[in-house]
Formats: sequence, C-alpha cells, structure tokens
Amino acid sequence: MNHVLVIDDDQNIRKLVVTVLENAGFRVLEADNGEAALDILYDQVVDLCVVDIMMPVMDGLAFCRQARLQNEDLPLLMLTAKNEMGAKIDSYNTGADDYLVKPFEPEELVLRARALLKRYKKICERTLKVGNLTIDETSSSVLIEGKRQDIPLKEFELLFRLAGQAGKTVSRNAIIEEVWGWDFEGNERTIDVHIGRLRTRFPADTSGIKITTIRGLGYRLEESHGG
Repeated sequence: MNHVLVIDDDQNIRKLVVTVLENAGFRVLEADNGEAALDILYDQVVDLCVVDIMMPVMDGLAFCRQARLQNEDLPLLMLTAKNEMGAKIDSYNTGADDYLVKPFEPEELVLRARALLKRYKKICERTLKVGNLTIDETSSSVLIEGKRQDIPLKEFELLFRLAGQAGKTVSRNAIIEEVWGWDFEGNERTIDVHIGRLRTRFPADTSGIKITTIRGLGYRLEESHGG
C-alpha cells in the first residue's frame, strides 16, 4: 500500500484530501506545514507528497526545495488555490512534478497521484505471494493453494503488512501505526492476540509461512521450508 503525505494548513481541505486518498486505497499521513512534513519524511516511509503552497512556518515551495535535497525520487504534487502562471513556474522550479488547482475533482487527484507513482515506479503490488499463500488486498482475501479463506479485516491487514516485507523484521510501533492507526488506544497484547490467531489459521506445514517474534523489536514473516 502506498503512503501519501498530505501537507496543508487548512484542516478542512486536509481532511477532504485524506478522505479522497484513503477511499482510493492509499495510506495517508498528515502535516500542517512544511517543517512538520520534513520531520515525518525523516521517520516514515513516504511514496508521494501532496503539497499546498501557502502555509505558515515553512511554505510549500521551501518544503519542495528541502524534500528534493533529501530525496530525489520522491514524487511531489502541488495542490493549491494559486492559479497564476508564476506560482506554477516557481513550483516546477523548486522540484514539483505536477500542479493541481483547488477546487479540484477527487477523481482527478487520484488519477494524478497514481500517474506520478507509476512514473516513479512506486505503485505497490496489491497481490502478494508468499509460501503457499496468495494475499489479495483488493478483495481482502487469502488463497491457500487456490482455496479461498476469508479472515477478519485487522488480521488481513496485519498479514498483508508482514508479507509485504517478508524476511524483514517489522517493529511493533510500525504495526500499530499502519494497521491500527496513530490514535490506537489498546495495548500491546492486541498485536500478540492477532499474531496468535494468524499462526493458528496458517500453520507452517500447510501455509508455507511462519511468523517469528523478534523479542524487543517486532515480528518477521518468513517462508517455511519443510514445515
């Protein structure tokens, strides 16, 4: 799943953009100015930024300059009320890849976002194959050697997240933020319970995968050879 960072000081506009992108299947992060957005880029994986120009603390143009220095391969889409040619020229000169004027059509925003991700080859696979499993994000279903097994949504999201980085350790914090969200108010036992359910549903000898607890760090999903 692609991660999009929406940067806009207008809370109502930001909420609208977040809703549009989440409905299109993106995972969305938020910032209300360029400086806060740069902090997020240091700590989070971001595949695309949607940036307003006029913001306090650090505006969108300054953010684009800094973001380009930090990552040459980060797609930048300006989404702004400024329709003047000068603003467009300034945006492109500071590193923006595309420019969309407010008010905007939701479908056009999604199309442009996907086009930029495709141009940068950052479109995430929506179907993962690991072990004997085929995990389809579109239908939130799991196939075991061709036989479909439906599982609860949170278990699916957890499985898809781990399978997307098969062989690598995924931290507990990353799991909480990406599966349950930043406003998660439960406890760490919630993850343990869901991991336990996945292990029960998909034993290594039939699924071809195993989920290992990496003490003090998180979890790692690996292909299981010979059970």
